[in-house]
Amino acid sequence: MPAYAIAHLRAADPHPEIAEYIERVTATFEPYGGRFLVHATPHEVKEGAWPGNIVMIGFPGISEARAWWDSPAYQEIATLRSRHIDGDIVLVEGVPEGYDPALAAKAVREALPAE
Repeated sequence: MPAYAIAHLRAADPHPEIAEYIERVTATFEPYGGRFLVHATPHEVKEGAWPGNIVMIGFPGISEARAWWDSPAYQEIATLRSRHIDGDIVLVEGVPEGYDPALAAKAVREALPAE
């Protein structure tokens, strides 16, 4: 099942370490089957607020995503970004092929208090 690293990164002033991070990051996730799906492309906010940029990297599975995040290669460059850009980063599993959201709705209905 695919997995994703999703980052919501706030705007930052240009800095040489940010440029270095961007230059080096792809080489850290490619060995784990990762690839950019979204990289600071324009986004359209439809509800709420979402200042900054979105970055999304796809992986074959959650174990590969975790292995990338924990890898010495990524940890070596992570502070180049984190020293200059505030943000939130999550690793999340995707849904399996044929996922049916009706099953989630059923679970919600079953959890409702009896009337």
